[in-house]
Amino acid sequence: MTVPRAGAVTPDLTIGVVGPHDLVERVMLMGHGPTPVPSRLVAAAYRDEQEAADKVVRLGGGVDVCLFASPVPYDFARKAGVLTMPATYVPLNGAALQGALLRASLDERFDPGRVSIDVLGRAEVEEAYSEINLGTEQVHLREEAAGPGTLAAFHERLWRRGATTVAMTCVHATAERMELAGVPTIRVRPTGAAIRSSLQTAALLGAHHRLEESQLVVVLVDVPTLRETPRRVTPRYWRDELKLALHRVLLQEAHRMNASVWPLDDHSYLVIATRGSVTGVTEGFRTPPFVERVREELGLAIEVGIGMGRTAHEAESHARAALARSQSSQRAQGFALDRDGRALVPAPRQPPRAQPPTKPKGLEILARLADKLGDQDQPLIVDAENAGKMLGVTPRTARRLLRTLVEEGLAWPLPPNRTPQPGRPRQLYRLIVEKLGPKAGA
Repeated sequence: MTVPRAGAVTPDLTIGVVGPHDLVERVMLMGHGPTPVPSRLVAAAYRDEQEAADKVVRLGGGVDVCLFASPVPYDFARKAGVLTMPATYVPLNGAALQGALLRASLDERFDPGRVSIDVLGRAEVEEAYSEINLGTEQVHLREEAAGPGTLAAFHERLWRRGATTVAMTCVHATAERMELAGVPTIRVRPTGAAIRSSLQTAALLGAHHRLEESQLVVVLVDVPTLRETPRRVTPRYWRDELKLALHRVLLQEAHRMNASVWPLDDHSYLVIATRGSVTGVTEGFRTPPFVERVREELGLAIEVGIGMGRTAHEAESHARAALARSQSSQRAQGFALDRDGRALVPAPRQPPRAQPPTKPKGLEILARLADKLGDQDQPLIVDAENAGKMLGVTPRTARRLLRTLVEEGLAWPLPPNRTPQPGRPRQLYRLIVEKLGPKAGA
């Protein structure tokens, strides 16, 4: 079964869709929508998730990329070692899990707070429950993927003991077994948006597999200033404004790279691009992307990790490893890893250098600025020019010292003022004199 596109040139990219019959049919019907690369879909439906590896083997070299209907068959195929082509899957967390919880809440027999859930991770479940203000104290999880019989026994045992009111499963064959056993069951089904997004990802993965020089690249951007710590708690309104300004800059830069940007959490972003586009903006992976413009426009220091891989999951894993490497090293080199997890630009060995003289502590800089500004009822706000005059340094040095205050949680960069005058807009910083303690006035 294939889905041709009417009026289009016959595509040479083939996506194999692996999953249970109902989900495969749903994906195939949605395959008529636009994708980044013209492609055709080939169905490989099964009755049991453990048949996924065999379906992939039968597809063989006839497909460029595999799209699994859920993470379960993908996991079986990966462990079997049959994935010789790029592969991805339709996620079942987030909106898919919340849809299952909504169906449970609409049935008076079920209590969404007393359920059993398989396959999904604890963090994913807790996030979905927290967004609808439900606790997870009586939610039972089995995160490890297993055979349908094992998962069905897990759900049935809890239900017969009265510990749960309904079972939520991500596995088609498990749902069939529990329904035959009389156990109330709700299947976690992917949303239409997740299917469309996964189809686009699969099309990109297949095209990049055909063209090695255009392989998929995952870029992780981390913002240390946005991380909440016991010693640094920032106001929510400031965080929201800064996140919006940063997201806008990343979108503008990603547009130049023909890339896509998604926020991952409160302090990091995910950028998906191609190797060719990233190579151009990083001078052959010699300079991290986004870093200079974000520093110039927002006064923020960000950390970047780039990863490549044979699958999207592998590329993201390499990006996380590269990010951890760049965070633990003072050198910019080694922030990008290739498909095999090796640094694209090895960091050159350098002789040990003498330690630079100790710079003033952030609290000392803050105290000097607060002393110069004097007692005021309104918040203390400075820019690099004013701070330089008060500290007796150049504006460039003052800008660096203000960034140090931001990194230590002693100042907040305000969104830059957009003025009609040419040149870089003035960056203002709000000093957190409260960090100086009760004797700040003295």
